[in-house]
Amino acid sequence: MAEEAPGVDLKDIEHRMHGALDNLKSEFGGLRTGRASASLLDPVMVDAYGQKMPLNQVGTVSVPEPRLIMVSVWDKTMVGPVEKSIREAGLGVNPVADGQNVRVPIPELNEERRVELTKVAGKYAEAARVAIRNVRRDAMDHLKKAEKDGDIGKDDHKKLADKVQGLTDKSVGDVDAALAAKEAEIMQV
Repeated sequence: MAEEAPGVDLKDIEHRMHGALDNLKSEFGGLRTGRASASLLDPVMVDAYGQKMPLNQVGTVSVPEPRLIMVSVWDKTMVGPVEKSIREAGLGVNPVADGQNVRVPIPELNEERRVELTKVAGKYAEAARVAIRNVRRDAMDHLKKAEKDGDIGKDDHKKLADKVQGLTDKSVGDVDAALAAKEAEIMQV
């Protein structure tokens, strides 16, 4: 049996599907669960020196207390833009400038905000599922083309298609498990 067809690399397909799961986990890291996490500020982009820069390129992000994130800004002139960027990032936090630092206290989550965050987590998970299905579709298209071109037979096409579907099912299951874990973490009081 052919393990691969021209244009279809099962290891690459698995790697791309795993990449969607890794991306989902990093997006989940940015969802606030009531505890301070430096990754909460990962999506924040700061207007610095005429361009948008990730927050970690203008200061050091640390978590000195369970409910506080501290950003030590390297350039004193950037404290205002850092504070503004965090406030406008839609994270539900209220940063406070303190000298050359920006303090970001993490408020308690109320029930309404928890439900809202689980919906956001669900949207992230659905985007990951769509990415995985797109990888599957590309692989299936390559298999059809390889069979049409005579590079593989019908039996090999079916066997490889079944393997691709198995990888898809496993990856979607991993996404669902990650979503369930994140929802439980968000709803925990």
